[in-house]
Amino acid sequence: MDISPKSYILTAAICATVPVIVLKLCKSSNLDHIPSVGYSYWPASYISAFKYVGSAVQILQEGYDKYKGAPFKVPTLNRWIVVVGHHHLEDIKKSAEDELSLIEAANDSVKVDYLIGPEINSNPYHIAVTRIHFTRNLDLYYYDVKDEVHTAFEELLGLKDDAWKSVSAVETVRQVVCRASNRVFVGLPLCRDPDWIDLTSRFAVDVAMDANILNMFPKFLVPFVSKQLPNTAGGIKRGTKHLDPIVKERLRCMREYGDEWSDKPNDLLQWLIDEREEFSTRQLTLRVLTINFASIHSTTNTFTQALYNLAAYPQYVGPLRQEVDTIIREHGWTREAIALMWKVDSFVAETQRLEGVLASSVQRKAMKDLTLSDGTFIPKGTHLSVPTCVIHRDSAIYDNPGVFDPFRFSQLRDDGNESARHQMVSVNPDYFPFGYGKHACPGRFLAANELKTILAYILTFYDVKFEDGVSRPPSIHWDLNVMAEPNVRVMFRKRAN
Repeated sequence: MDISPKSYILTAAICATVPVIVLKLCKSSNLDHIPSVGYSYWPASYISAFKYVGSAVQILQEGYDKYKGAPFKVPTLNRWIVVVGHHHLEDIKKSAEDELSLIEAANDSVKVDYLIGPEINSNPYHIAVTRIHFTRNLDLYYYDVKDEVHTAFEELLGLKDDAWKSVSAVETVRQVVCRASNRVFVGLPLCRDPDWIDLTSRFAVDVAMDANILNMFPKFLVPFVSKQLPNTAGGIKRGTKHLDPIVKERLRCMREYGDEWSDKPNDLLQWLIDEREEFSTRQLTLRVLTINFASIHSTTNTFTQALYNLAAYPQYVGPLRQEVDTIIREHGWTREAIALMWKVDSFVAETQRLEGVLASSVQRKAMKDLTLSDGTFIPKGTHLSVPTCVIHRDSAIYDNPGVFDPFRFSQLRDDGNESARHQMVSVNPDYFPFGYGKHACPGRFLAANELKTILAYILTFYDVKFEDGVSRPPSIHWDLNVMAEPNVRVMFRKRAN
């Protein structure tokens, strides 16, 4: 049997990894002053680490209840994580990047430097671009988002007469989200290209798979092992092939006409080009795929959860439809109309509260020794996170926190209780599915508009239910990820009335 050179390299890397891991685990921890949930000594801590993979929510809840919001640590397969409480969010918000770094925490977990490219972190200009344009141009590109949502549903469902049709919930939502998002990212016709949709839908999964493999190896081996992994590299190659003729044509127009021309595109790709930071197709492809990576999976997961709630709680369809029909009749399909749909906003916000994509978020890495406001010492190199799922279900913050109450937030707005605070794009210490502080998701305004537009569109044109005998499926928990059950089918038909 022939063994490829790649297999030899991976085998050698694994052999070199074993003694490094043993030496690392045998070292005494510099976090001994912080209490643990589970075993705190090796090798028993590995038992707790494996338990954390499947029971993170329960372990986070145990620590939160036991230590009353004070920091505690949990072992994962790669490292110890210090979980900080609700009141530490302000410590995180006030910290500088050279104290607590989101970028370095993400790089340790996702290995962006090795899988996508070091320039993504060393010069993250795409973040400023998305923050500015995804807010400033909401009105300009809203029609494109709504048009793509309409066209995608028409093509994917293909409903006839009044018959019900069963479709894969996750796959249908993923295609709609991918098309609507990429209508803003790269425009027509590429956003409808089947291979581009497949690529951008899979890219987050490919990066996550490759990162999980790299996280098994010590740091000095990561550069070598990363070159043997095909998933992310293959996606970048495919993406570059798609974008190359588009980038070349746009650069030609810039050389010929200057900064403005009659049919200049208004999309993310063009905004990146206009920054004049990078000009090669591959460099721009990395930026576009990185933003797809950050947006498609989370938006797809959130709306799939919302769709499950819509099918599981038909008693809320009437009030939602009344709101949507009334506002659309007066304002049409506009961004302003979507902003007036408080019940729709609340429905999605409540879905995120109970089924957010991460059990623990606001992740940071300590870049130097520091002390939190309660006196807890955090050594350099420590990873911190906040138990989002636990805080979002805290009875001290929310009434009946375990109950899905779709109009929880719209009622608070109706009561005149800090209306802006209770929008789904709000970032505050009680509700932070989009992160917290200066690193809150810059694309959340685009995501919120997509999510609410898709929900309003379904309410306007379709009836939805589960197949006979099917109830709302529980989410799948894997490590910190909270995922909508991928194998459930949902039935659609044209709206009866």
